[in-house]
This record gives sequence, C-alpha cells and structure tokens, in this order.
Amino acid sequence: MSFVEQRKEDFEKTIIHFRQEITSLRTGRATPALVEDIAVESYGTKQPMKAVASISVQDAKTIVVDPWDKGLVQAVETAIRNSQLGINPVNDGKVIRLPLPDLTQERRQELIKVLHQKLESARVSIRKIREDIRDEIDKQFKNNDIGEDDKYKLQEELDKIVKDYNEKVKAIGEDKEKEINTI
Repeated sequence: MSFVEQRKEDFEKTIIHFRQEITSLRTGRATPALVEDIAVESYGTKQPMKAVASISVQDAKTIVVDPWDKGLVQAVETAIRNSQLGINPVNDGKVIRLPLPDLTQERRQELIKVLHQKLESARVSIRKIREDIRDEIDKQFKNNDIGEDDKYKLQEELDKIVKDYNEKVKAIGEDKEKEINTI
C-alpha cells in the first residue's frame, strides 16, 4: 500500500462530512436529520436536539419532537423557531409537531445555492488534502527518501484519487439537487 493510499481516509472523511452537511437541506420530505442538530438551551448548556428529545417522522410532511423532560418543551420550540429552517412548530404541551410546508420555487433556488456552496466547500477540502499530500511527496523527494520516478508515480496516483473523490462529490450534489427540485 502506497503512501497516497494510506491518506485516502482523509478524503473519505471529507465525503462523510459533506453528506452530513447536506442532510440538513430540506427537500420537502420529513426526515429527523432536519432538526437533530439544532442547539437547544437545556440545563444551562446548549445541546443538540437529539440529546434532549426523541425525533420521529409521523408522515411524509410531519416531524414529531418528543422531549424526554417535558420542562424542555418550550426550549425545544424556541430553538426550532430560531433556527433557519422556516418551519413553524406546533406545541401541544407534550410534543412538538413540525408540519413541513411545500417548497416554493424561490425557496428551492435558495436551497440549491446553499448546496452549491457546500459542494464548493467539499471541493476546497479535497484540494487542501491534495496539497498537503503533494507537499509531503516533495519533502520525501528532497530528503532522497523516494526517487524521481516514484515521485511522479505517487503524484499520478494522487491525481487519480482526487479526480475520483471530486466525481463522488459531484454525484452526491447532483442527487441532492434532483431531490430538492422534485415536487
């Protein structure tokens, strides 16, 4: 296994992070991922929603948040209102229902812009990892740890891996864009 192959895990982490980032983009379908990381003020600290409540999907357009401590119902509702999801929570005193409105074309375009920003951020991360690895290859070459042929072979291998991961990011982005545009 080459030095470049050993660093492949860094690229995988970027893909995983990118997938997590785009799960919070609302697509018109209810999913717990939309609200599970919203910070809720509880017991004097901010905690993610998933740490203070159970989150379930009632139907395709409704998320139900059931705080384990009923004293936190108001704090959970406030956190949802203050988030930038654009969802109006319905509090019945025990659970909070989040009816998802249909996405307007304008909102879809905003979500696609956000998606493109996240796509570019993932590409920048991949480029940064590539540059770190290239610097390391150059350093090994200067220290005479590897020969010139090996240096170019490693750089070619690195370029191939970077291309593959950029294709993965592009495919994930295209799938999410289709999901956002599906009515």
